Amino acid sequence: MNQELILQNIAKHISLNPSEEEVFLSLLEPKTFKRKSIVLKEGEVARYTYFVVKGCLRTYKIDLDGSLRISHFAIEEYWVSDLNSFLTQTPAVEWVDALEETEVLQLSATNLERLYKEVPKFERFFRILHQNAYGALHRRLMKNISGTAEDRYMQFCKRYPGLENRISQKQVAAYLGITPEFLSKMKRKLQYC
Repeated sequence: MNQELILQNIAKHISLNPSEEEVFLSLLEPKTFKRKSIVLKEGEVARYTYFVVKGCLRTYKIDLDGSLRISHFAIEEYWVSDLNSFLTQTPAVEWVDALEETEVLQLSATNLERLYKEVPKFERFFRILHQNAYGALHRRLMKNISGTAEDRYMQFCKRYPGLENRISQKQVAAYLGITPEFLSKMKRKLQYC
């Protein structure tokens, strides 16, 4: 498992000495999810947050009419979980599954608390991570409320470069809140991604 990748991710926000790196790495568990594996079910408590080393996970909700609503893709170097469930240890409101075979480093809620005590710098790291996640969620919400489908598509292309070549058009459409047919027509018109 590529520990260097996660250490580079951490170094974007905090500096660790070798003993702090060792503590952090000792609390991570490598795991591989096969394509189509369920990582977290709605209603379960999220026991882990996941750092994606390789592959793609998605978070989503299934509406009462059976429609899939994708809220987030987690590709290489992204962290993912049902954040509220993970932080509060309450039932998840979203599903998480693997769109590709995916290698992760998982950190349990228990080990996160231990990490905060043993390496307090991680409180800063996860605060920044969660602030950034909130900002991204807020921008996405505003685009969904006031932006056009074209705006949302261009934002998707910026946020997830190259992902469209790895997942189905149906997945992209579910993330954008449009039909695959409308996405096809829009892409022909825009020639953007």
